[in-house]
Amino acid sequence: MKNLLLLLAHFLTILAKLLGPGGARAIVADSLLMKQQLLIINRSRKRAPNLTPIDRILLGFWSLFITPHRIQRAAVILRPSTLLRFHNILKKRKYRLLYTAHKTGKPGPKGPSQELIDAIVELKKRNTRFGCPRIAQEINIAFGANIDKDVVRRVLEKHYRPGPDSGHGPSWLTFLGHQKDSLWSVDLFRCESILLNTHWVLVVMDQFTRRIIGFGVHAGDVDGVALCRMFNRATSTNGVPKHLSSDNDPLFLYQQWQANLSILGVDEIKTVPYTPLSHPFVERLIGTIRREFLDHTLFWNATDLERKLADFQAYYNQHRTHGSLGGDTPADVAGGSPKPQATLNDFHWQTHCRGLYQLPAAA
Repeated sequence: MKNLLLLLAHFLTILAKLLGPGGARAIVADSLLMKQQLLIINRSRKRAPNLTPIDRILLGFWSLFITPHRIQRAAVILRPSTLLRFHNILKKRKYRLLYTAHKTGKPGPKGPSQELIDAIVELKKRNTRFGCPRIAQEINIAFGANIDKDVVRRVLEKHYRPGPDSGHGPSWLTFLGHQKDSLWSVDLFRCESILLNTHWVLVVMDQFTRRIIGFGVHAGDVDGVALCRMFNRATSTNGVPKHLSSDNDPLFLYQQWQANLSILGVDEIKTVPYTPLSHPFVERLIGTIRREFLDHTLFWNATDLERKLADFQAYYNQHRTHGSLGGDTPADVAGGSPKPQATLNDFHWQTHCRGLYQLPAAA
């Protein structure tokens, strides 16, 4: 106990000497400052050592207890350029605090809110033919805002990026396809059975809803009579459209084919020759059928192929989501009844196309 009290007395004495007036604390700080500088110099580096944050804190703290005339003699590793740069930074900081407003935002009037910017950009995207005065008027009427054409122009210059085809308007196929059940597309493709027998498939789709109207299958070569029979079979339960888009395949130039469309009252629209991009929807559908279904299954004959294509048609129309439709299915766009939503705690896996696809469904 006596030793502990003696140790405490020595500690209090040293603390009083360091905190009290006099040069004791300056001498101790000078010694510690020199020792820290020697440790920095002795670091194994070929070039001048970089000061770490801890080094800067310790050197700055100990320099507080040293007289100004002593700092110049104690700073053995600090170059004059370092002190000058530090002094310049402090000077700039001083004038920045003196003559800068305390507001954190940029000076000048406040611009439109993000919600208003989103509304202007979305209105322009949906109506590419609208000009700045028209957009300003529509926004003022709809939201009770008070903006002019100059505000709209500045917003569109910064936030609106038109697409490559935004100023050309829709194509004739797209224009006609926007009328529900007014434009169907038709095309042929070939596939081989498990015995390598050739089968032709006629696919008919609705361009507006992207749904598959039906398939017509024929084994062997196709002529005008067989083509009409395939089309009538594919559309037997869905009626007929006002317009039918087809390419320039010689099969669609048969007299029987033209007479059949004339009897049904269908107006045929031909695509641009040798340009598959003018017939994009059905061409993409055929690629989807090959990649997602026919490349993963085999069939024996025409009857087996028709049955399997009917399963894929039900899956494609009612369950497969489409990026071009905003994630909806063709049945949803066509006005079908919405499917019940499943919950993460109560659902089951529903198989399609004989187990080729498995999707979650409400229990």
